[in-house]
Amino acid sequence: MTGETNTRLADLFGLAGWSKGELARLVNRQAAAMGHPQLATDTSRVRRWIDRGETPRDPVPRVLAALFTERLGRVVTIEDLGFVRHGRAGKRQDVGKTENPDQLPWPPDRTAAVLTEFTGMDLMLNRRGLVGAGAALAAGSVLSNAMHDWLQTDPARPGAVPRAVDPLHADPAGFDRYEAAPIGSEEIEALEHSVQVFRAWDASRGGGLQRKAVVGQLNEVGGMLAYRHADHLQRRLWGVAANLAVLAGWMSHDVGLEPTAQKYFVIAAHAARESGDRPRAGEALSRAARQMVHLGRPDDALDLMKLAKTGSGDRLLPRTRAMFHTIEAWAQASMGRGQAMRRTLGEAEDLFVSDRRDEATPDWMQNFDEADMHGMEALAYRTLADHDPTAAIPAQRHAKLALELRSKGHERSKLFDHISLASACFIADDPEQADRYARLALTSMGETSSHRTWDRLREMYRLTGQYADYARTDVLREEIELALSRSPVNHPRPGQA
Repeated sequence: MTGETNTRLADLFGLAGWSKGELARLVNRQAAAMGHPQLATDTSRVRRWIDRGETPRDPVPRVLAALFTERLGRVVTIEDLGFVRHGRAGKRQDVGKTENPDQLPWPPDRTAAVLTEFTGMDLMLNRRGLVGAGAALAAGSVLSNAMHDWLQTDPARPGAVPRAVDPLHADPAGFDRYEAAPIGSEEIEALEHSVQVFRAWDASRGGGLQRKAVVGQLNEVGGMLAYRHADHLQRRLWGVAANLAVLAGWMSHDVGLEPTAQKYFVIAAHAARESGDRPRAGEALSRAARQMVHLGRPDDALDLMKLAKTGSGDRLLPRTRAMFHTIEAWAQASMGRGQAMRRTLGEAEDLFVSDRRDEATPDWMQNFDEADMHGMEALAYRTLADHDPTAAIPAQRHAKLALELRSKGHERSKLFDHISLASACFIADDPEQADRYARLALTSMGETSSHRTWDRLREMYRLTGQYADYARTDVLREEIELALSRSPVNHPRPGQA
């Protein structure tokens, strides 16, 4: 007991709208449902947790996490409640006042436990039709400071670190837990194949339709990691966890679940390091950086890209380094740093063409091909065009090249290319061509479940305003307004505050 208010728990308690007595009754009821009928929480205990910083004994933190998750409609973890996982009662750190409330980085057992808990909570939200949103994103500098030194070291050898706790007992209440068992190479091969299937679906249709399946698969892998397999199998299993966590994060970002997405990216970085694949950890963090640029936080994105590059070690292939550079360039473009952006993209191009495929390209880099390279360059130049309209011309060139090179199965990327191209044409004062590409984008809007495409469509709609007097553009604006009125994203219609 610290004697000070647990500010994190207090804030969530205020959002939930319960009385202290009501929360005590809910804890008792939920604990009994999970096999702890002897638990007898009362109002005074709840008051001590909130006002005096007392950490309740297990299973209360897990019960509270499940209750707040259901009440608030977003994943709430033990750390979110201001409790330190596996800590002794009465020894709570003042988590709410630190810059690293999740106590990053995590040891392997903790990573498996967090993975299992977080995915289980996420599945519970899916099952009950709740919306996962509302938490705050961690700043890029916070993640970078917390994980910088750790990410540059190799994981401990099996058996070098004793188990602090059995992750199977770290699951929260309120959802069905996968019953883990030891597995062999054939099962891991099947899991690795499932990643490829999910990845292809995401590229084609967006993250909304298969996100729950990916999260469920990741939850099962978390249970498998509770067993100590042979080293080569354990590393492969951690690799599967990393790939699934990246997909879960990217799909969550694609449908607007931003804090959830960031948590998955952090989990993925931990899992990738445990698999011995530091470049994969860096790529997971680069996804978090792309998320930050999309949300208008390019300074955080640049912090994360520094961590991604330094944490990846010296095994980065030129193509991976090129991809990292395109993300940096996009962040620089959003800040209006045209000279820096052009220099960074030039370096990316040099790196890309220098990749002679002497080493096998990792499966998680398969989608970054020449088409994606041009697509990212188009996005960077289109973003810079908001600050420097002359950038609209190279944006059009790269977007056209990307579209020419896109292969079947990348419908979401084609949609982004069309929107980038149409937006660049509007900025370049070419409304006729803009109308053509905008209509191509509109015809495919309903074919994906990506909320990000609707965000980009809104940006394009803003650019049509200066051409509202043109008859063709006026009709286009009406069609965009109609499309946006059917959008799955809950935003005001164009023209409404």
